[in-house]
Amino acid sequence: MIGPGTLDSFGSILSGLSKRLGLESRLVELRLQHRWRDIVGEPMASHTWPAQIRFKKLYLTVRNSVWLQQLTFLKPALLAKLQAESGMESVTDIACRVGEIPGETEVSPASLPTDIGSTRSETSWAELVSYTAMIQDPSIRERLREVISRYPAQRPPRPAKGPSRAP
Repeated sequence: MIGPGTLDSFGSILSGLSKRLGLESRLVELRLQHRWRDIVGEPMASHTWPAQIRFKKLYLTVRNSVWLQQLTFLKPALLAKLQAESGMESVTDIACRVGEIPGETEVSPASLPTDIGSTRSETSWAELVSYTAMIQDPSIRERLREVISRYPAQRPPRPAKGPSRAP
């Protein structure tokens, strides 16, 4: 008769199966993508995205070259944070590249009051959003967008056509 043995938890069975099937890095990648805002915080999460993990290297997509430069200084702290989150051997290096952040949700002109949204075209609204995107505080960012959108675009005066009368 066989005596009572130890029971393995469902989590440990799945962990062993994912290792044997080579899915461990993909599961870590999905977990990082799902919890990215909680792990790195709102300011960094709105400008970065964990695109993929290949050979224990995390490839981060960053919004622009300014954030790319900033992450070179933050890389050791970010790597320590990621290793604490995903396990010491899952991610050993980070590579950053500039690109589109998936799932970006920006405020559209339709979400502002009609008197503000109606004074700006879609092109100028996109330009306004790009100018104010780096402001971290959402209430200050929206207030600045509101104030800027109330003023008509100032264009420099064009020189008069025809021959100039310079002395």
